[in-house]
Amino acid sequence: MNYFLVKSEPAKYSWQKFNEDKRTFWDGVRNYQARNSLKDMKKGDLVLFYHSNEDKAVVGIAKVVKEFYQDPTTEDPNWVVVDLEPVESFKKPVTLAEIKADKQLENISLVKQGRLSVMPLKAAEFDRIIAMGND
Repeated sequence: MNYFLVKSEPAKYSWQKFNEDKRTFWDGVRNYQARNSLKDMKKGDLVLFYHSNEDKAVVGIAKVVKEFYQDPTTEDPNWVVVDLEPVESFKKPVTLAEIKADKQLENISLVKQGRLSVMPLKAAEFDRIIAMGND
């Protein structure tokens, strides 16, 4: 199994809206590195959902339910989407400040490449963030 983190501005698409929708395709990715992470996602992989800008916190877990296909919001064949479904909300959001303060997480892409909207995580990093959100 692989692990990832996706970022969304809550004003544009929040965790709450995602839970109401029950499923969504993850579109709008226009960075090749983030696009490659979408292409690496396999059905069943787990994904942390991060609220960027206002909240700056990981708020829940989603899973990949459909592997990459052409982004329906563009004609450009370079861009893809995956389908995600929500799995579980965190008991408490894990803030960016908490993540930056944790020595086990100092090298994750969220800290090192803050503008990246889709990124892989190692199993230990994923598990650490889960533990922090369910304390």
